[in-house]
Amino acid sequence: MILESTTASATIRSDALCAPLSKRTATASVSSHVLRLSQSGRRGGAGGAVVVSASKNNRPLSGVVFEPFVEVKKELDLVPSLLSQSLARQKFAQDCEAALNEQINVEYNVSYVYHALYAYFDRDNVALKGFAKFFKESSLEEREHAEKLMEYQNKRGGRVRLQAISIPLTEFDHPEKGDALYAMELALSLERLTNEKLLNLHSVAAANDDPQMTDFIEGEFLTEQVEAIKKISEFVAQLRRVGKGHGVWHFDQMLLDGAVAAA
Repeated sequence: MILESTTASATIRSDALCAPLSKRTATASVSSHVLRLSQSGRRGGAGGAVVVSASKNNRPLSGVVFEPFVEVKKELDLVPSLLSQSLARQKFAQDCEAALNEQINVEYNVSYVYHALYAYFDRDNVALKGFAKFFKESSLEEREHAEKLMEYQNKRGGRVRLQAISIPLTEFDHPEKGDALYAMELALSLERLTNEKLLNLHSVAAANDDPQMTDFIEGEFLTEQVEAIKKISEFVAQLRRVGKGHGVWHFDQMLLDGAVAAA
């Protein structure tokens, strides 16, 4: 095996060899190099050759692909200096911040309606304790959703801005459907509306190229919302079958005992 190193002209002048070491080093760094590797065949055949050339490179090949103290300079310039500004905010659009605040308001409004339904069914002259339990738990769940959105807003460096909540109804009896079926149809409509609002929130995040926010909405809300719609749809179908009489009381007992899983 033979290893040869030559210049691009395959000749090094003798005067270059006699030059000072620093000059020779500079000359060598500019010159192109050729490495020729020849090997004779095992059976006496023709030898093979591999040629590798290295062109001029201003930077030494150190193997470093990430220089944190160089690349972090631009990020240091973006760190806010005012105490009123968030230090955690990064690539979080104003539209996403506003949409999150709107969804917080949606969750609180739905929770307020469910709380009103809980109070109605807990009355002594209504006394459907299973429905009261179901809507109380649903109200708490929607409030937890609002708090989860608030926590995410703060995590991304946004500002939570709570808005006004509408006053819900206090009477839920319906002359044809009865209070149980009417209340459950109302709950189904609210869950479908909430799902639509969540999809709009997801669209805002996608339009602003925010994969972290879209992942948060998908993982924490969308799947659960579809499951809630399915469960309450089944409740509505069952209540339509039983009518307004004894079947409502039996369904209420199933809710109270947990035989019918809450959404």
